[in-house]
Order: sequence, then C-alpha cells, then structure tokens
Amino acid sequence: MFTGIVEAVGRISALEQRGGDMRLSVDAAGLDLSGTATGDSIAVNGCCLTVIELAPPVFAADVSRESLALTTLGTLERGSRVNLERALTLSRPLGGHLVTGHVDGTGRVESRADDGRSVRFRFRAPDELARYLARKGSICVDGVSLTVNEVDGATFGVNIVPHTLEATVFGQYRNGSRVNLEVDIVARYLERLVGAPGGMSRARLEEYGFVESH
Repeated sequence: MFTGIVEAVGRISALEQRGGDMRLSVDAAGLDLSGTATGDSIAVNGCCLTVIELAPPVFAADVSRESLALTTLGTLERGSRVNLERALTLSRPLGGHLVTGHVDGTGRVESRADDGRSVRFRFRAPDELARYLARKGSICVDGVSLTVNEVDGATFGVNIVPHTLEATVFGQYRNGSRVNLEVDIVARYLERLVGAPGGMSRARLEEYGFVESH
C-alpha cells in the first residue's frame, strides 16, 4: 500500500529481457533505502514492484508480462526518469490517498497549459475507467495522488503546482505522453456494493454520505 506522495525521482540504470519478462534496475539516489530489504515493495511510476536485488542506491525488480502489457513500464529506456515511493508504514503520514500500486490502465496527456505558476493537464483514460472518475475525487497518475478538477466522459483535468512539477516526472509530460492510472479504491468498492446481489442500496449509500443524493 502507498500514499501517492512521490519521495524521489530515480533513473532507469539497466533493462534486461528475461524469457519474455524484464528485470528493471533503478538508480534511486534520492530515495532513503537504509531500511529497505529484498522482498520489500517500491512503487515505480505507480506500479508496485518487489525488490529482488539491492545495492544502494540501486535496486532491481522483475516485471511480469502482465505488468508489461498493462502499464508503461515496457516503454522505459535506460536513463528514463521515474517516480518512486516506498511502501506505506504506520510511522508515515497518509498525505495523499490509499494507493495499491496495481495499475488499472494507461492514459494519455491530451493537453497541458500554464495557469499562473501551475500547469493544468487534461488526460484521457480508457473508456472502461470513466465511471470511476469523479469531480473532486482522487486519481493516481504515474504514482502521484491527485484531485480531479473536472470530468468529461473519459477525460479529466488536474492542476499541478510548482512543487509537484519539480518533485515528480510531470514536468516532462507532453501531449500524447502515456501514463499509468490507478482509480480510487473506494470507488471500486462502492461499485461492488451497489452492483452485487444483496449489495447495499443507493438509498443506504446516500444515507451514509458515500454518494450524493439527487
């Protein structure tokens, strides 16, 4: 489990194809790995990966065919910059929202525009994820916890402040850039509660304040 608050930006130091899978090595010079051991989880651009080799500041992780097919990890090259976050512990504040590191799909940057000192981005998500997008709801983009400002079908907008531009890979995004998306886990559970046989009714969800009443 993660928070969506990026701790450091690393660089891909090596990519090794292994029988259809891939071993990824990351130079995480800005990330404190002193308490990290093999078997621990680190989110790389929002993808939860297991550390299988560790020689600080570099760690290595294997990426399965499934992850290569469903995320942008397969498009990375040596030298690519990536967002990094260690797994959440009870001693760390939950500054973003609960993020699993299980990517739901990839989206694309539709536009970016300066807005004062911030930058406003619009992303297009896969159509099947549109129902999980909500104005003022949460979304995770390449491992970054963000608040959705507006929604139009499968397109959504976010505002990126200067600190986030500098502390993540957002500054390198251009029109057409592909990104990993993870929808809010609460939205998924609400869908299950409403849709499952014997599940909670919409009226009860409204009573508890989970959804807005009409």
